[in-house]
Amino acid sequence: MPPRLPPPHRVDVAIASGGLLGGLLLMALGLSGGVYLGDLAPVVLPHVWTVASLVAMAGAELLRRVAPGAALTLGTAALAVDLCGGSLIATVLMYTDVVYAAVLYGSAPLARRLPSGCGMVTVAATVVPLALLRTPESLFIGVMAALLTFAPAGTGAIVRNHREAAEAARLEAERTALLAELDRREAVVAERARMARELHDRVAGHLSAIAIHSTAALSLGDAAATDQALGVIRENSVRGLAEMRTLIELLRDAGGETEPTAAPTLDALDSLVERARSDAAVSGLKFALCDERPPGAAPLPAPVELAAYRIVQESLTNALKHAAPGEVTVRLAHDADGPSAAGALEVSVTSPYDKRPGRRPRAPGSGMGVVGMRERVSLLGGTLQAGPRPGASGTVWRVRAVLPLGGDLDRNVDRNLDGKGASNR
Repeated sequence: MPPRLPPPHRVDVAIASGGLLGGLLLMALGLSGGVYLGDLAPVVLPHVWTVASLVAMAGAELLRRVAPGAALTLGTAALAVDLCGGSLIATVLMYTDVVYAAVLYGSAPLARRLPSGCGMVTVAATVVPLALLRTPESLFIGVMAALLTFAPAGTGAIVRNHREAAEAARLEAERTALLAELDRREAVVAERARMARELHDRVAGHLSAIAIHSTAALSLGDAAATDQALGVIRENSVRGLAEMRTLIELLRDAGGETEPTAAPTLDALDSLVERARSDAAVSGLKFALCDERPPGAAPLPAPVELAAYRIVQESLTNALKHAAPGEVTVRLAHDADGPSAAGALEVSVTSPYDKRPGRRPRAPGSGMGVVGMRERVSLLGGTLQAGPRPGASGTVWRVRAVLPLGGDLDRNVDRNLDGKGASNR
């Protein structure tokens, strides 16, 4: 069963109705005539054929949008009958609209071939009568053919090209808007991840110390030890609140009027280790800092220095929560064989590993510590290893990060903004 055509557009109905009524009015007024082919006998059909061609052309107008090819075929046949039956001007005008609509609404092959076909018909209608009749009047046949076929086909092609260009521009604008929205969402996700890392790194250590010392204060019966634990709790509470206040002020400062806080550097590692040492007073942990970098080395890039500081800070926090009693060693070294020509900064933190089954940490954690460290290292194009390793005095937990010092660090950050987390400690 052939597919059912959709109903004609209301504009097409109006054109067909107007052309049909106009043609009937012209016939009633006697405004129709025959076509003569030079000196040949006039070919004039009865008026009933003129009416039939007018009705057929009106039907072609109804199909001009829903079936342009069929409308063109029907209209061409109706025009041929009309030229032999009275040359009604309404039929001729409707045919030009059918040709225009065939190019505008037809398929791509039809729209591409019809203007050139109409041009060939125009040339033939000009050359053949001129060669046969050899009269100046015969040129009007070519002019009429051009007005009936080539002119409306060319107009339809121009309008269609403009519409296709406008549609292509609209699609390109929608694509650009979609890409901009995707970029905006990716930027929001990246900023949220950065804020989460910064909040975790700044506050988690203080909260872990508070949890450890509050547990000790509750379990110890020694008043002096309890007072010492409460002092550490208060100190970390104050520092944690200060860090939180700084972050909140930065987040709420929409105009960027607040001066950004200075990023921590490796020069502050002594203070960081000393604070960890005081926080671990009840944990049986000792801390040592070994800076094996050559003296007089060039200053580190700010992103590398910040990442190294945060990695040491998070590793010390994890040691406070998980490590067995013993020594925690922080080591800094310059790796000349690093991934860049300038070498790399090697940061390693080694802590005693307690692998007893069922052992609970001293303080609860979010499990995002190693994930945040991996994200920081990945953004700089470095590598991170975190896990148990055999040591001189037994199994140890080692975090080792290699941060490249050369190359385009900003490009590395942009390329690796979607850095992926890995296993959590």
